[in-house]
Amino acid sequence: MDKTHSNKQINQSKNTKIDTNIKVYSLGGLGVVGMNMYLVEQDDEIIIMDAGILFADDDVHGVNYIIPDFTYLEQNEKKIVGLFITHGHEDHIGAIPFLLKKVKIPCIYASGIAVPLISNKLAEFPDVKYKMVEYNDDSKYKFKHFELSFFRTNHSIPDSFGIAIKTKLGYIVNTGDFKFDFSPLGTPSDFYKMTKLGEEGVYCLLSESTNANISTLSESEKKIADTLYSLFHQIEGRILVATFASNVYRVQQIIEASVSVGRPVIVFGHSMELTIEAAQKLKYINVPKGTIIRSRDIKKIESDHVTILCTGSQGEPMAALSRIASGTHKQITLKPNDTIIYSSKPIPGNEQFVNRNIDKLVHSGAHVIINSLLTDTHTTGHASQNELKLMLSFMKPKYFVPVHGEYAMLKRHVKLATTLGILKKNCFVLGPGDVFCLNEKGAKLLPQAVPASDIYLDSQLSDVDSGILKDRKKMADDGFIYIDMFINREKTLLNQPIVLLKGFTIPELSDSIINSISQKVTDIYNKLINQQNKLSIQAIEKQVLNQINQYIYSKLMSKPLVSVTIQIINNK
Repeated sequence: MDKTHSNKQINQSKNTKIDTNIKVYSLGGLGVVGMNMYLVEQDDEIIIMDAGILFADDDVHGVNYIIPDFTYLEQNEKKIVGLFITHGHEDHIGAIPFLLKKVKIPCIYASGIAVPLISNKLAEFPDVKYKMVEYNDDSKYKFKHFELSFFRTNHSIPDSFGIAIKTKLGYIVNTGDFKFDFSPLGTPSDFYKMTKLGEEGVYCLLSESTNANISTLSESEKKIADTLYSLFHQIEGRILVATFASNVYRVQQIIEASVSVGRPVIVFGHSMELTIEAAQKLKYINVPKGTIIRSRDIKKIESDHVTILCTGSQGEPMAALSRIASGTHKQITLKPNDTIIYSSKPIPGNEQFVNRNIDKLVHSGAHVIINSLLTDTHTTGHASQNELKLMLSFMKPKYFVPVHGEYAMLKRHVKLATTLGILKKNCFVLGPGDVFCLNEKGAKLLPQAVPASDIYLDSQLSDVDSGILKDRKKMADDGFIYIDMFINREKTLLNQPIVLLKGFTIPELSDSIINSISQKVTDIYNKLINQQNKLSIQAIEKQVLNQINQYIYSKLMSKPLVSVTIQIINNK
């Protein structure tokens, strides 16, 4: 990741003493959209805010999820006073089980729908023990160095909050994900608390940057409700709607639109089912009795006048819509009169997966409706430029640290801040592991002062070694060459080395290349044995590999993954 910072005068020394400072840093959420995890530390206390997950793209082969590296927290476990959750989206709570497996957290603090969503997630990890406390708008928690309070924001999930940490210097505020919706479906943002924090003194603001490059004001959820209502009154045949399981307001809108035209709703996707169940208990989703039909009963419904609500809006391979598009879903087969509505927007990096699914759906004969200027089927939950400026105007911070976004977004957010009079030298674009130090004299930054690498998880939620990822990438990009050699106990080659090429197409050259590699391996091996006959088999394999790699590059002008194996055949 790019480690460029916004100010030239940053102190680059890693040995600077920072024990008397308040430290602000991130273990995830900088340079990416997702994996949010921000920390504030003073002396013997650490506040953790969020522990999110990032969904992997095609660049990391065989990896499904990416989570933060918790090494620093393992080393400083006794300092942790709590994990505070801003809201219940996966990029803010998805890594909690993995954090709890590594680190003892005294208490998780969460609000509203985030509480059952976290509980459902942790129920899948029965060996993980935890304590969770539910906070509300008026909650305050006092520790030795910090006092925490909360202010309500609007987002695409209920019960989203910003966190205000009162310190000896003033407030350190984390906005969480937010937008300014002046006609929200849920509880309005607490503008009074935001402006009051600014009046009392915000020393440092951490503000999300996901839509820092977008100038248009985000639409209200109520406008999307109107669009869905209109579409449902026009469409014949089955309607399949893909949206985020956690977008509770949108799910409620889809159900209400279905009820308005007498469509029963069938839910597919484990996360969708759990979220709806939790939202119903909290009265965020109100469903007339008999509206939701169990997924296993879909074949009993003879009419096509139904709504199928499913996961897979981001093209996730195992999600319901992806399996429907591929024709591998056990219960749903596409019909020519089906209409698929994408009530979502691709997360950066997921566009290719979403487009691939759309192509499959259209090829199957279904009608596909996506969010566009003509059809508002989705609105963002993130603040655009004017909304980001409004938050900055409310908070009036002395120091500003943009978070949650790719680096272009973070740097754009800094430019927005400077237009409001915040000094450029007081705006810091951090990288993961950079420590931003605050004291009465000012601020400085220590680059990469805490470990903050990415941890890769496969579909079984097991760690994937970075070396394995490099090998997978090399095989995917440049192919694989396997070389097998057979020798006797006197280390004499019994035949020509066997060479197999996998993963690249050169049919007109393959025989000649195979023969030339095989002959080159023979020459390398015989020369090594003549010069160093006492080498171990492992040492010979390593030296043959090093030398043949250079030869293969000279022939192919690429660097495929190469494996050399020597097998000893007993003399007869």
